Amino acid sequence: MRNLLIPFYEHPAARPAAWAAVLAAAPRVYGVVLNPASGPGDRPDPAFAEAAARLRTAGVTVLGYVDTGYARRPYADVVSDLTRHRAWYGTQGAFLDQVSTGIAEFGHYKRLAAVARLLGCGTLALNHGTSPHPAYAPLADLSVTFEGPWSAYRRTPARPHPHPPGVRQCHLVYGAPAGADVAAAARERGAAVHCAVPGTGAHPWGTLPHGLDTTADRPRPG
Repeated sequence: MRNLLIPFYEHPAARPAAWAAVLAAAPRVYGVVLNPASGPGDRPDPAFAEAAARLRTAGVTVLGYVDTGYARRPYADVVSDLTRHRAWYGTQGAFLDQVSTGIAEFGHYKRLAAVARLLGCGTLALNHGTSPHPAYAPLADLSVTFEGPWSAYRRTPARPHPHPPGVRQCHLVYGAPAGADVAAAARERGAAVHCAVPGTGAHPWGTLPHGLDTTADRPRPG
């Protein structure tokens, strides 16, 4: 069952064993968020291009990371990132980060979603980090309705958020202790896709999900 989204923000040349562990987990992976430089960067990175190619060959959907700045980032800059991800890394989809939740910004994201589809985005993930206005749900294939620490997640009500059928919810949890059954907690809260990592602080997504960890290399300080 592909129920694991992996936002792994480390360079393949610096963390080769960790990327190998991600690749080995392919049958369980819904998608991997590719993030060379808080987006695609200024030029193609051969190491990320190779990693993306290997993931695609293994049947994993590769999502290009794009920051939207809660609708404050210029539309043209977001579209440029979407285009570069597709051209340089062959991404099959996009992971739009810092997505607004209010209806006032909905038109902006409806426009972005439309252009993402035109650029060949087959899978669109919107990371709200919390429950958005219901109008957003039809725009996405995957809606991230929680991102935060395990300490907060375990206090959230164990009931699904209302969401239209056909749109999967995802919960991203960091600071998760070993042995925490985050998969079960996610299902109880209506999320078919999840990720739980041990990392904390400013760079939790430099650690692998529990069960994929490797001692062959370590994350850079963050």
